[in-house]
This record gives sequence, structure tokens and C-alpha cells, in this order.
Amino acid sequence: MPEPLVGNLLVAQSGGPTAVINASVAGVVQEAGRHGCIEEIYGGTNGILGILNEELIDLGDEKRAAIEGLKHTPAAALGTCRYKINFVKKPEQAKRDMDRLFEVFAAHQIRYFFYAGGNDSQDTAHKIHLEAQTRGWEMRVIGVPKTIDNDLPHTDHCPGYGSAVKYNAATVMEIALDVGAMATDDGACCLIEVMGRSAGWIAAGTVLAKRHADDAPHIILLPEIPLDEEKLLAKIREITAAHKYCVVVVGEGLKDQAGHEIGADKTRLDAFGHPVLSGAADALAEIIHGKLNLKTRTVKLGYAQRCAAHFASATDAAEAAACGEAAVRAAVHGESGMMVKLVRTGTSPYRWTTGLQSLGDIANAEHFIPRDWISADGFLPNEKFIEYARPLIEGEVQVPMEGGLPRYIVLVKSPVEKKLARRTKTGETEHVARPVAVPA
Repeated sequence: MPEPLVGNLLVAQSGGPTAVINASVAGVVQEAGRHGCIEEIYGGTNGILGILNEELIDLGDEKRAAIEGLKHTPAAALGTCRYKINFVKKPEQAKRDMDRLFEVFAAHQIRYFFYAGGNDSQDTAHKIHLEAQTRGWEMRVIGVPKTIDNDLPHTDHCPGYGSAVKYNAATVMEIALDVGAMATDDGACCLIEVMGRSAGWIAAGTVLAKRHADDAPHIILLPEIPLDEEKLLAKIREITAAHKYCVVVVGEGLKDQAGHEIGADKTRLDAFGHPVLSGAADALAEIIHGKLNLKTRTVKLGYAQRCAAHFASATDAAEAAACGEAAVRAAVHGESGMMVKLVRTGTSPYRWTTGLQSLGDIANAEHFIPRDWISADGFLPNEKFIEYARPLIEGEVQVPMEGGLPRYIVLVKSPVEKKLARRTKTGETEHVARPVAVPA
């Protein structure tokens, strides 16, 4: 074991939240408290953007019960962002960002940095690790995996995925009962749109709602499988003839035969320049209603699928916390430039542990559903996928209740005293005197 690195710890969250991302933060904070080389424990508000603005909070001021309560609290308790340090498209801005980040790290003696997020977040962590080496700033950087999309490579699965699948599968079951109860000889088709731009892991997970072959979802449309419109219409016609209704789950990133996302709104771009996805189910509904003259309804699960902590997977929450703990242990033992990964060591019964993978192997890479985990016609995941996904939804998180509703945690967020000049919206630093912010 190397010589202890003494200094302060900074943890931040990035990208779309999950039902269990705060459990990872709880794991980081609780494990950090066990190591004397870690002096202060800070949180960065709104991810890397908050750190650039020197907006840090003192997590040591939070009550132990509040940190423990993060394990059942959804969303990003520290705040999140979708900010990318882009040396390719914005090299001058990226250089200013890195200069500013390391000014903040030096001002607050940050020697341990943990970033919880998905693909772009791991890319940011990787860049910070490399920059620390270049600048000779001794700091250990570890990525903590998080994404309901489940598309990070080299990890068996991602924290957040199991809870999203658990909620979505249950919701599909309930919607199907409702649609089936209303079905008549006229027939009906219900399209349920779920998240997943490039990979169909979330949509595929709803197959767990099927207890019997005839149960919904009857069709699952994945971004990995280009849409064959005629085959889809024939399949819907066949299912409605047999059951009077058909439930179709649609991944929002579903593509046509030319590879174009059918739900993309190219007039609106997200923070990373991608067209906003908001209409795959609606586009399909028009086709189905127009060509089959079938009553068609759409349901978009939206944010609910990533923040439904009241129905989170206990397995998922435990793994998320363990990833935070493992990140701290790895850093204390001298590791940097790594992401914690989940390793499956057994399926029946399900067993797992944590490992490490180089951030260079993770950054900006995507993991897709293997083709041999999907039926030959492309309309449903098969038993290989079901064996993979089923253990991830096991167990229920016990959420404290108050007045019949969940009691979630809100952090005090005591601000850490700022030591640097204010950063402007352009990313430059104001070189003028200003009052020093004093914590409340």
C-alpha cells in the first residue's frame, strides 16, 4: 500500500439522476469517514459546473441519519448537470475549464475526486485524471457508475438500471390490465415509450412483466433492431385478433431502416448536440391508427422511470452504495483513473462483487444488447436476457413514510467558504476584488 495521501475529498453527480444515485454518494461519504487520511468531505453542487463555480458544500455538516437516508432518496441530492469539457470542439474553453478546476482543487486541497455518472461523466473523470498527471497535482480520481440506460461497457450492469426496470415492468403490468379490461372486438393498441437513446436495455427490461407467453408486453421495439414497419403491423394485427388488444413498449431511440431515429426532433438539441427524443410512440401511433384503423393510445413514462424510489430494487440500492464505498477504498489504496464496476460471480443464486476498470476503456463507449439475447424476429428479448435481468430487480427498499407518502431526505448544504475570484458565464475569471462568501 502506498504512503497515505492526506487531503480533502470531493464527490459530485452528473447526468440524468436515478433512484439510487444518492446511495452511491452515501457510500462514498460513509466509507470516507473510516479513513484518517481524508480530512474534509465536500460535495460539488450541480456536478462539474458547480465545481467550476466553486460551489462546494460541506458534507461533514450533514447528520449521519441524513447521509443514511440518501440510500432511499431519489434524484441527485447534490444537484447535477450535463456539462462537457470538450477539447475537440471547444479547445480554448476546455483549457480555461481545466485551469479553473485545478485552481479550485488547489484552493481546497482536493486530493480525492469521485464523479458519479454515465458515459460522458466517466469521460470527464478520465480527462481530470490525465490532467492531474500532466500538472503534477497529486490526486486520485475514481468514477462511480450510474445510468438507467445500462450502456457502460466492462461492467455487468449499471447502478440505477435495476430500479428503472423494476418500476417500468410493474407499470407495464398495470397498464396492460387496464387496457385489457377495456378491450372490445374493435381492438386497441397501447404504445408505452421508455428511455434509451442508443441501447434498448430499459425497454428490454419490461419483458420481466411477462408471467405467461400471452401477457404484455406483446412487442418490445429496441433501438438495436431497425423498425420493419410491415412486419410490425402484421404482428399487431395478429395479436389484436387473438387478444383484442396489444401492448407495445417502445425505446425512445427506435430507428427506421435508414438508421434515423423516428422520434427525433431535429429542431431541438440537448446539451451534447443530440436531437431531443420525444416522439417515437406518437410517430408509431399515427402509422398504426392510419394503416390498421385501430384505436391507439400512447403513454410516456418520462422522468418517473428514473426517480421512482418508492419502488426501487433493494439489490440495486445495495450495489450503488457498494460502488461508492469501493471507490473510496480504491483511491485510499493508491488507485486513480479507474471506474468501479459490478462483477457477476453467480446467477443461481445471484452473487456479485465490485472490481475496477480503466476510465480510458469506459469513456464515451456504449454497450448494446447482444443480438443473441433477442428473438429471431426482433420483437422480444429471449431467455438469455431474462436470466441476466431478473436478479437485478429483486427486493424492495423500505422507504420511511409520513402522512401516507415517502419521507425523502433534503440535505442542509452548508456552503464551503469561497477562496477564488468569481467565474463569469464565459468561463473566464474576474480579476477584481469581491467580498468573501461566508457560510450561513
